[in-house]
Amino acid sequence: MPRAAGGRMEEEEEDGDRRAARSPAASGRFVRCLYAVGFLDLFGVSMVVPLMNLHIKSLGASHTVAGIIGSLYGIMQLFSSTFVGCWSDIVGRRYSLLACILLSALGYFLLGTSTTVLLFAISRVPVGIFKHTLSISKALLSDLVSERDRPLVMGRFNAASSVGFILGPVVGGYLTELEDGFYLTSFICASIFLLNAGLVWMLPWSEENTGHREHQRGNKGTDSFSAKTNSDLHLKSETNGAMASDSLFQSPWIQVTTVLKRIKGIACSDLWDIFLVRLLMSVAILLYYSNFSLALEERFGVKPLFSGYLMSYSSALGVLAGCLLGPITRFYQHNTYRVLLHSSTLTCTLILLYASAPGIWMVILSSTFLAFSTTIGRTCIIDLELTVGGNEASGTLLGVGQSVTSVGRIVAPLLSGIAQEFTPCGPPSLGVALALVAILIMNANKQKYCSYGNVKLKNQ
Repeated sequence: MPRAAGGRMEEEEEDGDRRAARSPAASGRFVRCLYAVGFLDLFGVSMVVPLMNLHIKSLGASHTVAGIIGSLYGIMQLFSSTFVGCWSDIVGRRYSLLACILLSALGYFLLGTSTTVLLFAISRVPVGIFKHTLSISKALLSDLVSERDRPLVMGRFNAASSVGFILGPVVGGYLTELEDGFYLTSFICASIFLLNAGLVWMLPWSEENTGHREHQRGNKGTDSFSAKTNSDLHLKSETNGAMASDSLFQSPWIQVTTVLKRIKGIACSDLWDIFLVRLLMSVAILLYYSNFSLALEERFGVKPLFSGYLMSYSSALGVLAGCLLGPITRFYQHNTYRVLLHSSTLTCTLILLYASAPGIWMVILSSTFLAFSTTIGRTCIIDLELTVGGNEASGTLLGVGQSVTSVGRIVAPLLSGIAQEFTPCGPPSLGVALALVAILIMNANKQKYCSYGNVKLKNQ
């Protein structure tokens, strides 16, 4: 009997060793599948979005009506991103991701049947509320990988998504030349979302749960250093998959109450400075792009076609920057705060260079390096949110961050219009001022960010 018991113990130890050895490979397969999800998502969306203004005008809508519908979509995104992100923390990533993809597919299917302005507006409702596939995917990636590898994985995910965003308009532009091209493009977009839902359904979720438990054990030492209200933010679950399954069948009222409690925890936390930095940098970059084509035409006599090529060139460099995040973070010894501070400083300098550029070559130079600094900055601000706020509430944190960016998208056009009344260089000049404020806020909280970075390195 003792020998048999000892044999069973040895077999259990060997099984545990095999599971531990499989965990990194399993997580790697899961992460690569999520790269494909991000690519397909933005590929489908970017096929349709550039054509929407032309379609709604062909339905007889005025510029004002088209603008109101566009603003309503932004407002729905603003309020829904926090709730959907928090909901994904409660019911689990699998079911929330599937729900968002399928309801977005419904929205694009309705868009393909929109023969009136009213139907067009209705089709934007499910997309405006549930089009948060990328945010939930990033939260899932955060669950899977260690804090040390998170910037690299997020950068690659953004790069894969950006490739889809670059290719989509080309395919959409070709399809719209066909008879009823917009409707065909919308149906193809809906089909791509259905394909994405099938891919998510077939993902190896059992491997994800194993990798998540290993990741949670590896990061257990960092939990005590999270923000002061992380007790409200964390899921506090040892088996995330089991809790998600139980939460899925809870009363909707219980789920809503839990979501509101988590959002209250975020509102009362000490993350305000990080979200303010994100807002300021988002508005600064949006101001840079707000009148890009018009300013180049007025300042240098450049045709809009050249501006389009320059923006495509910047997008391609952004993909490359996402792939280079690994070497960059290693060079900075995985200190996300320093990377964010330096990238934000570079972004501020390059926008200033563009605003005062004496010739078109200076604009090309600033656009080249700005593609790198903005891509790196976006990834680092997300990583800093998750490091300071706590990884177990990643859906909530990413949802709030997306809401902050949505506020920037609403505010930036208004500020740009006011600034353009004075000079074509007004919007980027205002962007420089906002970026400087963000840099000053980061410097004022330097000790706080560095302490989290030191704890992060110590536990890795």
